[in-house]
Amino acid sequence: MNRRQMMKLALPLIALPSLAAAQTEDPYAPTEVAIRDDFEVGSIVVVSRDFYLYHVVAPGRAVRYGVAVGRDELVWKGKATIGRKVEWPSWRPTPEMIARNPAAYEKYKDGMPGGPQNPLGARALYLYNDRGQDTAIRIHGTTEPGSIGRAVSNGCLRMRNEAVMSLYDRVPLGTPVYVF
Repeated sequence: MNRRQMMKLALPLIALPSLAAAQTEDPYAPTEVAIRDDFEVGSIVVVSRDFYLYHVVAPGRAVRYGVAVGRDELVWKGKATIGRKVEWPSWRPTPEMIARNPAAYEKYKDGMPGGPQNPLGARALYLYNDRGQDTAIRIHGTTEPGSIGRAVSNGCLRMRNEAVMSLYDRVPLGTPVYVF
């Protein structure tokens, strides 16, 4: 076998790792993308049907994160503001969650302290309505990173813990949030 034949055989093997990397690239990893330029810088925009949350970082530019959203009729939509931020939040299922699935949630009716096993994960951003009332909807981390990109939650917006920690550090109280 001459050098030219060897190079022809080797070329696909050289290209294969980059091709495999392109095919396994995580579609929900944080990525800077273009966005409509009519959203105010600093705001958060969620497109539930696409499973993405956008943090607007400049006119027409956003960091896109993958999210899990509410399943079926539990998809929350509307405008809110971040009214509270908590590291390693405690969690208590809502009465509605307990009524829908008592086997899963009744045991937590008195709450669960924050920590690595808590379903809200490492951080939570609490969404408040225009009257300053807690909506019971959170942008939070998760103990189930494989749920990102699916409709599985009870209405909240789940992010991978490393993603919600990054967002938490970048957004102040009062940040507007639009969920479509």
